[in-house]
Amino acid sequence: MPILPSERDPRLITVRRGGTLTDEHHRLLAEWAALCAEHVLHLFERERPHDTRPRDAIGVGRAWIRGEVRMREAHQTAFVANAAGRGLPDPARFAALAAGQAVAVAHVAAHDLGAAAYAIRAAAAADAGDAEAARLRERDWQRERIPAELRELVLDDQRRRSAICWHVFDD
Repeated sequence: MPILPSERDPRLITVRRGGTLTDEHHRLLAEWAALCAEHVLHLFERERPHDTRPRDAIGVGRAWIRGEVRMREAHQTAFVANAAGRGLPDPARFAALAAGQAVAVAHVAAHDLGAAAYAIRAAAAADAGDAEAARLRERDWQRERIPAELRELVLDDQRRRSAICWHVFDD
């Protein structure tokens, strides 16, 4: 299931590509996505403690934020993080996918919501006793960390895309 809308929101497209998103805000979205992925990374590392691909991907995303790597390298790293989750139980798989989405924000800012959505799915899958409570806890934890200047944009995007993101952002 795709997590990007068929019609892209110009608020999540950088100015140089015809949208309204500034480079500064793009970097803030990338950092928020990295935080979301990092928050559930332990679920992957518990399953595969010696596999550093998702953690490395988050690091590459942050290096892109600092201007140390090019967008193309960050984008390619997303595939490496995604591959790390193949065949693993859902909590670990979703945590790896969250890391892949987080580093992919360098390429397409709207992947920020993918990182958040997969992190929520990872948290919910890890709590078989009360997955719904875990979903809400993770969603609320993430929302507390949305950069203030982007809060309304991210919350609006969550409302618009919740249906294609497994309804993880629903109230």
